[in-house]
Amino acid sequence: MYVHGGGWVLGELSEFEAIGRKLATCTGAAVLLVGYRLAPEHRFPIPLQDAWDALLWANQHKVEIAGDDVPLVVAGDSAGANLAAVVARWSRERNSPKLAAQVLVYPVTDADFTRASYHEPENQTFLSTPSMAWFWDQYVADSSARMHPDASPLRAKDLSGLPAAFVVTGQHDILRDEGQAYAAAMADAGVEVEQHEMAGQMHGFFTMTGILPASDQVLERIGAFLDRKLLA
Repeated sequence: MYVHGGGWVLGELSEFEAIGRKLATCTGAAVLLVGYRLAPEHRFPIPLQDAWDALLWANQHKVEIAGDDVPLVVAGDSAGANLAAVVARWSRERNSPKLAAQVLVYPVTDADFTRASYHEPENQTFLSTPSMAWFWDQYVADSSARMHPDASPLRAKDLSGLPAAFVVTGQHDILRDEGQAYAAAMADAGVEVEQHEMAGQMHGFFTMTGILPASDQVLERIGAFLDRKLLA
């Protein structure tokens, strides 16, 4: 199940069809793209609840979708990775559905703009610090509510027992540091984590498949990671 990015505000499923098809090719998996309701018309936690409902639906219909009782994996990029990270934790807390892995590509994990990556000038391409602040305003207008772990998954008190995680960050992405921090926090909690920082890459590079070689490199690494996890 793949949850698209766009700051919880932007994104049509048609825009992510190419990356969905690439994921299916590289992983050999059936890929379900999630169309969730967007902010500001639908603020937190509505997009999150939509992602959770989609996961429940996928679990109920996976034989119909994939032709077999296959393992479930949640994945996403940026704000979509934020939603994917939270539903992965919910699945542990609620003891269902069982997830085999999570794939988080430059995830939003914390509403904290003090990290160094937000203030490095070379990181302001495609997604700038003021833009990210605006996206947060649309999604969670009450700044105090952003500290809730369902909005900022890095703030969860217990990350143990989560599914194995593949985390991607970009060297020149304002979200780099919080993505790395979430990967480290999961690892400290005993979660199996494979983390990749892509040198020279800005935010958004992953969905530029066929344009930026780094996108295809990450797709290949995701395929290898899932092969190891699902075929073990």
